[in-house]
Amino acid sequence: MKTDRINISEINPNAYKPLVSLYNDIKKSSLSDLEFLLIEIRASQINGCSYCVQMHIKNAILQGEKQYRIHALPFWKESPFFTEEEQLILEITEAITNISVEGLNDTLYQRAIHIFGEEKVADIIMAICCINSWNRIGRATLMTPIPSQD
Repeated sequence: MKTDRINISEINPNAYKPLVSLYNDIKKSSLSDLEFLLIEIRASQINGCSYCVQMHIKNAILQGEKQYRIHALPFWKESPFFTEEEQLILEITEAITNISVEGLNDTLYQRAIHIFGEEKVADIIMAICCINSWNRIGRATLMTPIPSQD
């Protein structure tokens, strides 16, 4: 049973400002829009944030992402649809989103530095932190996805 929860953007709109600023910074980072969306969708799936999953999948489709890739995202390890770089981003996303399990182990971290360099790894980490924060707000306040009109 869903209970009514607060809407933080109405009660304390200033609380969102740092997250919005972080989001806007990431949008201008070394990550492509698609890479950022893959991070947002996969972390939101792991965190069970239906609001964010729906919103980011809709955005990905509008930006030309193929639906077969979106459907395969939870199974990216077994899927031939993702590049080596995308697989690495998804692996890092899962490691950081599930930070209490093992964390971002040194082998994965060093592989990312080798392939992406320090700046992009920093951008990947911050993108993952950003969506995880949004997911926690969405889950804590029981934000509900809005059905698409298209």
